[in-house]
Amino acid sequence: MKCISVYTKDFGAFSDVLEEIMTTSFQEDEEKEIEGITVSESGFVPENYIERMKAKPEVVVMKWKDKNVTILQHGDVFEILLPTEESVVN
Repeated sequence: MKCISVYTKDFGAFSDVLEEIMTTSFQEDEEKEIEGITVSESGFVPENYIERMKAKPEVVVMKWKDKNVTILQHGDVFEILLPTEESVVN
């Protein structure tokens, strides 16, 4: 899964920029500022990352079902986890 980190602890501000983040393309490790909030492409996380984070009491897990996106909030950061297509190795 691809991870995009959004550096804010303000859920309202995060919600205001979420749609714009979802339509913005990021290069690997690229950082941008959207409406005063720092957003960065944070690479890929392993499939078990969500399960590990769910076990932590300080992590809030949200699911955006119609887009198949998982959002984690912890501390001053939201992490948007986007599914990536599996590559098949023969």
